[in-house]
Amino acid sequence: MELKLDRLTKQFGAKIAVDRVSETLIPGVTGLLGANGAGKTTLMRMVCDVLRPTSGQILLDGTDAGTLGDEYRAMLGYLPQDFGYYPDFTALDFMRYMATLKGFGNRDGQIRSMELLEEVGLASDARRKIKTFSGGMKQRLGIAQAMINDPAILVLDEPTSGLDPKERVRFRNLIAGFAQDKIVILSTHIVSDVEFIAGRILVMNNGAFVMDGAPDQVVSQAAGKVWECHVEAGEAEHMSTLMTVANVRYSTDGRAVVRVVADDAPTVDAYNVEPTLEDLYLHVFSDADAR
Repeated sequence: MELKLDRLTKQFGAKIAVDRVSETLIPGVTGLLGANGAGKTTLMRMVCDVLRPTSGQILLDGTDAGTLGDEYRAMLGYLPQDFGYYPDFTALDFMRYMATLKGFGNRDGQIRSMELLEEVGLASDARRKIKTFSGGMKQRLGIAQAMINDPAILVLDEPTSGLDPKERVRFRNLIAGFAQDKIVILSTHIVSDVEFIAGRILVMNNGAFVMDGAPDQVVSQAAGKVWECHVEAGEAEHMSTLMTVANVRYSTDGRAVVRVVADDAPTVDAYNVEPTLEDLYLHVFSDADAR
């Protein structure tokens, strides 16, 4: 299976949100990184046929998604940033409702719904009303509904927002297993989530892809641009106002270790350290004027 984006463009008035994007996606997890306004959500909404492109095509195995119509949409699973739900529905009622929309019969819909609620850790809350759920529980329910039809293409926009660390680990394991023979597009600001499970990273800025590759290939582009230095605590605070500081570790003796992302050494005794995906993100977007 192959999903091809061919010169995909979306324009809102004078604003170009997605600018002639071309990529070919295959089964596995593709992480989509970008600052707010970089075009990620617009791109995913086009992939999910929620928005029509201004120009360009989305091709599934060589056939235009618009031509496939309902057949294409039946293969999709989508979790938007703010997914809609009925607050007075129980989790099970909501899942069964979504299953019905996807063509399941009553019995099969019940079985599939309970399977997914179990997988996201909500089986014991299946008969609670959604309005009583915490933000993290609602997000887990959103992940479950996106997977109800065992989609061939799963698109997740900020899926781990509101999840605690244990829930995020559960999510990553679930998606890693699910993506073995399916295309998963995962957009998030929590870079560790894609660093752990994505086989490919796309970095988006100003409506276009500016980096593309395996996580280690993408991270390597920040090599030589990540520094650590030992300074007085007061100087660490001053440095944070002047440069891109990724992290500060204070010690009890009034000193600090500062991690800086910069082309040049921030102090005379600074030394290079191995970059992470978070460092790469800061390197790309520290001065970005993303749209």
